[in-house]
Amino acid sequence: MSNGLENKRVLVTAGASGIGAAAAAQFLASGSRVHICDVNEAAIDSFLKTNPGATASIADVSDESAVASLFDTVKQELGGLDILINNAGIAGPTAFTEDIDYADWQKCMDVNLGGAFLCARQAIPMLKESKGGSIINLSSTAGLFGFPGRAPYACAKWAIIGFTKTLAMELGGDGIRCNAICPGSVEGDRMDRVIAAEHKNTGMSEADIRTAYTSSSSMKTFVSAGDIASAMIFLCSDAGSKVSGQALPVDGHSESIS
Repeated sequence: MSNGLENKRVLVTAGASGIGAAAAAQFLASGSRVHICDVNEAAIDSFLKTNPGATASIADVSDESAVASLFDTVKQELGGLDILINNAGIAGPTAFTEDIDYADWQKCMDVNLGGAFLCARQAIPMLKESKGGSIINLSSTAGLFGFPGRAPYACAKWAIIGFTKTLAMELGGDGIRCNAICPGSVEGDRMDRVIAAEHKNTGMSEADIRTAYTSSSSMKTFVSAGDIASAMIFLCSDAGSKVSGQALPVDGHSESIS
């Protein structure tokens, strides 16, 4: 049965690895036309070798001029846009608030929140031209709880949910839906780096930190990038056509943040 994603034009930010790569691959498998951007040229090259049907750009979503150039390329490569996946984000500093440099705070906000804004602002006229479409913003379970030692990240991810709900209200009349996905602890290299940073900041062993993360989920496990991508496919498909303004946790039910 068709899910309505054939020939849809999709942009996935930070699409060369992790959640972004899993999402791009699933959209390609659904028959969509996919363009990714990323800051890591080597990761882009690796992604394109295994996903030759995609196109790609190097772009930093926190750079306004780079985002404008990215969307010019998307217009050239795809001829328009039906789906924006605002996946780009960084972990930000791991430290208590009094020890965080403002520059590190601002960089986390610029990428996680500013990047979503800059891409959405460029995407909206294209989505209106396509007479509908979908925006998926990546929040986090950190956007549903407080997160000691990760204030910039948690604040940015809370703000993403407010941005998502506002976009859903602004764009619903145009048939454009906007939702946020709130991943829990996602297995992979990025989670390994987060655990290493927490070990350095707190002195806890990496094994104990990893156990704390899995124990905070009712299902006692990490989720996979593929789990997050599958939720994106649902929200952008015909099956999700009346779902908008939602913050959907994909986390095995987080009871707390570690």
